[in-house]
Amino acid sequence: MTSDDDDITVLWHMPVNFDSMSIAYLHDYIAALTDEIEKTKKVIAKKEAAQNAADGFFKS
Repeated sequence: MTSDDDDITVLWHMPVNFDSMSIAYLHDYIAALTDEIEKTKKVIAKKEAAQNAADGFFKS
């Protein structure tokens, strides 16, 4: 496990009451979620690259 795995924000465990949020806050919330999605995509790409490199090593 890397240090990157330790700073995971677990957003889906936080109950969200959208009714109490202002429009501006909802826009900020979307921006934060979008940032998390992009961060997650980068982690996935990095892990896939490592896995592909390992697969290539063991297939040789």
